[in-house]
Amino acid sequence: MGCPMGNPILKGENMSKICPLYSGSTGNCTYIGTKECDILIDAGASCKGITEALKRVDSDIERIKYIAVTHSHSDHIKGLKAVLKRTGAVLIGTEKTLAEICSRGYITEKNECINIDNGPFETGDIKISAFNTSHDAEGSCGYKVFLPDGKIFTICTDTGIITDEIRDTLTGSDVVLLESNHDIEMLKKGPYPPFLKVRIMSDIGHISNSICACEIARLYKLGTKRFILGHLSLNNNTPILAKSTSESALMDLGAKNGKDYLLSVAKPQDNGVIII
Repeated sequence: MGCPMGNPILKGENMSKICPLYSGSTGNCTYIGTKECDILIDAGASCKGITEALKRVDSDIERIKYIAVTHSHSDHIKGLKAVLKRTGAVLIGTEKTLAEICSRGYITEKNECINIDNGPFETGDIKISAFNTSHDAEGSCGYKVFLPDGKIFTICTDTGIITDEIRDTLTGSDVVLLESNHDIEMLKKGPYPPFLKVRIMSDIGHISNSICACEIARLYKLGTKRFILGHLSLNNNTPILAKSTSESALMDLGAKNGKDYLLSVAKPQDNGVIII
């Protein structure tokens, strides 16, 4: 099934738009728009909030034809039921994620679903594939999106470790949105109860600024030059800490932000648009 309605904002033949509409521990939703198709990755904010956020990036909720869900935690599916009802979008996810979402009443037999475990899905001028992430949600995954003109955008959040599969998938991407969830010292000294601190730092929790920075340095050496740091904790991180940690790792390679690469930090909402 293709997207019948193109995006009139995209004038160039192969231009694509990427924007984290929401990113962080309170909600996550990323918009991808091409000439032929508009999709969302996750719907972790209210339908009203997502509708307004799309307007601010010159899109429209009615143009969303597909929603790819990374996993079933509430900060990724909070507004899913309402957005599906509003748009009639096709839902994409792993078999375990779709089963969990269905069991909780977010979708019914009327919703069209695509099991991404069966292999990459193509529609319009994009192709989407999934890869496993290490998180405490059954079927958790990230997405690799093949855009027009061969450009690749990969989104990877909610993982406790960078596995070989994740590393292989990130390699070769033109733009990467990678989790930089917490500063380890802030987390250790912070107000969270011990069990929650252990969960966050575990192999099925979230990756820290330092782990993110190491992976970004590796990707830079392999040719990736555009990075977005996402899913920052409101309580255990700051945008300055996250950004400076990755910039320091790249500085060790002699690289400077704005000259040799572009790196930004996704705010909880109202982020700028990347056009590739």
